[in-house]
Amino acid sequence: MSLLFSPLTIGETTFANRLWVAPMCQYSAVDGFPNEWHHVHLAQFASGGAGMVMAEATAVSPEGRISPEDVGIWSDAQQAAWEPIVAAIHSRGAVAGIQLAHAGRKASTWSPLTGERGSVPPALGGWETVAPSAIAFEGYATPQPLDLAGIDHVVATFAAAARRAVAAGFTVLQLHAAHGYLLHQFLSPLSNHRTDEYGGSFENRTRLLRRVVAAVTEAAPTAVVAVRFSATDWAEGGWDVEDTVRAAALVADMDVSLVDVSSGGLVAHQKITTGPGYQAPFAAAVRVGVDVAVSAVGMIDTGVFAEELLEHGDADAIMSAREWLRDPHFGLRAAGELGDDIAWPPQYARARRR
Repeated sequence: MSLLFSPLTIGETTFANRLWVAPMCQYSAVDGFPNEWHHVHLAQFASGGAGMVMAEATAVSPEGRISPEDVGIWSDAQQAAWEPIVAAIHSRGAVAGIQLAHAGRKASTWSPLTGERGSVPPALGGWETVAPSAIAFEGYATPQPLDLAGIDHVVATFAAAARRAVAAGFTVLQLHAAHGYLLHQFLSPLSNHRTDEYGGSFENRTRLLRRVVAAVTEAAPTAVVAVRFSATDWAEGGWDVEDTVRAAALVADMDVSLVDVSSGGLVAHQKITTGPGYQAPFAAAVRVGVDVAVSAVGMIDTGVFAEELLEHGDADAIMSAREWLRDPHFGLRAAGELGDDIAWPPQYARARRR
């Protein structure tokens, strides 16, 4: 059996394999509710051999949505809407995860499905955004700096969302501290110019993340709590790999048991060098420097390449995104590439051999 299709145990949770579905926004919700599209979209990956299926960035509050069409979990009714989706993932043998998110200054934007770019004005269904500082993402509206009461509210919404997520059946809760969204905005000196206890030093800029981690682990003690980091801003003077390793060590000491390593998204002037597995070295740096399970993501689109990254020690698991969109049975295909004899859904067994 390959490493990719060997089980991985984190805490009390065992994943059948290490090829997972990364969160991918669908911009298809109404009032934050997941619907039939989300049900079919996510369940198909579990049928296709994924060890974990993670739901897209799910807003912890209405103002935390990236776009008006984003899903949320700020109400009991939304929790109920997620429950059959989670059950469908579990019934097909995969672990269900959810990414809990607040978009901060990158909220209230047009869905990319509309072809528009920039902030949605309040008259058309948008809202005023918040951030650590009144610094706009290029082309977006200027956000309102959060005061201390506003920060307390953010922490409380993450905790409430975590409780609802566990009640809906999710096993893994990933806190989105990457891609230029609110928690990442507090981490990076490029977007955080505060002069209070939430700005300036590394300790202060990580304070909100640490508070959210503490609140979520207390609210959901049975969950696998994960954090997604952007390992670098790809911009001078920004958050970098060394910062990520330090922050990962801090949250690992607070019962975070999985760190997912991505990059970028904070500023429009970022200079990214991409290529197959281009973020794997960042994941490796965290895995070497911190005693925590690590997943790698970024242009990993074959089973053979995923296996090479695991054999090299870059990560404990692989997150893929677009390859699952191209082929919802990527897991079954990757196992075939590696010669692994994994279980197929019995309904599909007739297609197993050509």
